[in-house]
Amino acid sequence: MACAEGSHDRGVREAAARQVADAVESLVACWFAATEEAVPRLSPRQLLALRTVRHRPELNLTALAEQLGIGVPTASRLCDRLEAAGLLERSVQPRNRREVQLEVTAYGRRVLTDVTERRVRRLAAVFAGMTPAQRTDLQQGLYAFQRAQLRRGEDC
Repeated sequence: MACAEGSHDRGVREAAARQVADAVESLVACWFAATEEAVPRLSPRQLLALRTVRHRPELNLTALAEQLGIGVPTASRLCDRLEAAGLLERSVQPRNRREVQLEVTAYGRRVLTDVTERRVRRLAAVFAGMTPAQRTDLQQGLYAFQRAQLRRGEDC
């Protein structure tokens, strides 16, 4: 009987995961639609790199590559494009000339703010069609998901 219950529980979890996957696709579509409206138009990885550098200004090129899960040459090319667009600056550290320090420019910060504001407006428009209880449930569910993911210690 325990085996049948375990199988049933797994089936219920998988069905719930499918429903959540469908809902998340809608959320992600809304999220990226706001990104596509931004000027300049940036890829998700470029936005992630800018956000990462803004939130962790101590990162150098090697640490950024590690954070993004990419190789240093790929991170360097990514930073080349961001620098050419005026969104990021690279400088050599005076104490260690091999270390490249990264900094988001004022223009880069404005672009990130613009993308965030667009995302918030799109989400708020969707939330307007939800009851306060549904919004609270969503918020609590997403926080619970985030905590569970952090306990696992890995990304999906």
